[in-house]
Amino acid sequence: MRKNTIWNSLLTLFLMLCLVSPLQGKQKANYQVIPLPQGIKLVDERPFILNGNSNIIFPADNLKMAKNAQFLSEYIKEATGINVKINSKGRKKIALELDTTLCSPEAYKIVISKNNVTIYGGSEAGVFYGIQTLRKSLPFGQYKVVDLPSAIINDFPRFEYRGMMLDVSRHFFPVEFVKRYIDILALHNVNHFHWHLSEDQGWRIEIKKYPKLTKIGSLRKETVIGHNGGEYDGIPYGGYYTQEEAKQIVAYAAERYITVIPEIDMPGHMRAALASYPELGCTGGPYEVWTKWGVSDDVLCVGNDNTLNFIKDVLTEILDIFPSEYIHIGGDECPKTRWKECPKCQEKIEEEGLIGDKNHSSEERLQSYFISYVEDFLNSKGRQIIGWDEILEGGLAPNATVMSWRGINGGIEAAKQKHRVIMTPNGYLYFDHYQSREIEKEPMAIGGYTPVEKVYAFEPVPSTLSDEEKQYIIGTQANVWTEYISSGNHVEYMVLPRLAALSEVQWCMPQKKNYNEFLQRMTHQFEIYSSLGYNYAKHLVQ
Repeated sequence: MRKNTIWNSLLTLFLMLCLVSPLQGKQKANYQVIPLPQGIKLVDERPFILNGNSNIIFPADNLKMAKNAQFLSEYIKEATGINVKINSKGRKKIALELDTTLCSPEAYKIVISKNNVTIYGGSEAGVFYGIQTLRKSLPFGQYKVVDLPSAIINDFPRFEYRGMMLDVSRHFFPVEFVKRYIDILALHNVNHFHWHLSEDQGWRIEIKKYPKLTKIGSLRKETVIGHNGGEYDGIPYGGYYTQEEAKQIVAYAAERYITVIPEIDMPGHMRAALASYPELGCTGGPYEVWTKWGVSDDVLCVGNDNTLNFIKDVLTEILDIFPSEYIHIGGDECPKTRWKECPKCQEKIEEEGLIGDKNHSSEERLQSYFISYVEDFLNSKGRQIIGWDEILEGGLAPNATVMSWRGINGGIEAAKQKHRVIMTPNGYLYFDHYQSREIEKEPMAIGGYTPVEKVYAFEPVPSTLSDEEKQYIIGTQANVWTEYISSGNHVEYMVLPRLAALSEVQWCMPQKKNYNEFLQRMTHQFEIYSSLGYNYAKHLVQ
């Protein structure tokens, strides 16, 4: 009887072990992450055992590295449930170190052995990207132990500028969602957040010298229903960020090595500003914050010196909020209708000798004059301008960086003129387009069709450029315009998983890209999205 009791007890224990939850299991990391590192070499050695006895150490006098260590600890806990100690002495350690001999500040090297994991970075940013790779290699679940296979990972980004834009002017998104959006960018190794803050349909940033910009300009009386069908919802709509809130977002992004680039669109797309200060327009108004989508003929009166002073005042406050080298000034979709009829603008054209020719009208020259004026002001403050490719019209301002959105030809032209270029063509990188041809099953979009495969196929550096000209292509970016995107949940659906494809365009060398292999790696990326609660489109998994 005693033998049977012992046997029954052992059998019960065995069955319990078979049915044990994942909390008791041991899993293995996989370094085939997104974006794919430039080099992964597995080493035939026992793995590093990540568990509750592991420690993170970092240079004690480096506050940025302390924050990196905190991120790593949080990421490990978030992914696996394992609590890893920070700045503790111990044999099983994960070390964060700087190595300025690496090929770029954003480069990193991870060395994994049975006793240690060391993440070297060309700067603190490089260490952060190494942390992201380690984070994404982990299995997502609740585990006590994870094996990290011994390996050497060498990695660096292809482009210095890796951007994502969010339009908060057509529809406003609260601070907490903007931070969540920044976290999504960090997961994909994006290093620039382009924040579109002003439009015909709403002004979204506090300017203390001009309080009406938010008192009046941030509010529209109603919004058009659908694709400008002529019906309106009759519901007032508004929202804006205080300067303190904007500074919080800038600081939040900076901790994740993301630079926030603000955009104040000018001289067009200014109906919200004109509704606030009608004297800045060519007709004097009255104007209202626009309630429909599209391009308004009402723009800033460039012939009015008060307009130029207004722009300098606004940008002065913007510079105090945003420390970025680049300030985006738009320059796109500016109709010249009012300028042709405006005595002040025509007088300015004559005064400045802005003579039209077969290539450019005098009004296009006037826009170029305005852009150059703004550039001179920002250059005097140690900043540089970015503008959409329309700033090529009338002649390009001397130091301007061009964001090429109407295809890639504007970028090619700017590169040939030895200007820096960020490629963001609407046919490939506008994430407000549909992701499926079955649009009746999709949330509303502006139109178009841009699936993940098309994003992945984009090559930012045109082969028609010479080797010297190719150096002026500094990066690439995707844009989320929000005429038809009114919630954070909808933004996430439009961005994910297309951002994963973009991240490989931005980070990986062209010869490393393989769409079929990318799809295989997306299986784990989807697990990460689900674990983090992100709302992503599921066309690739259906």
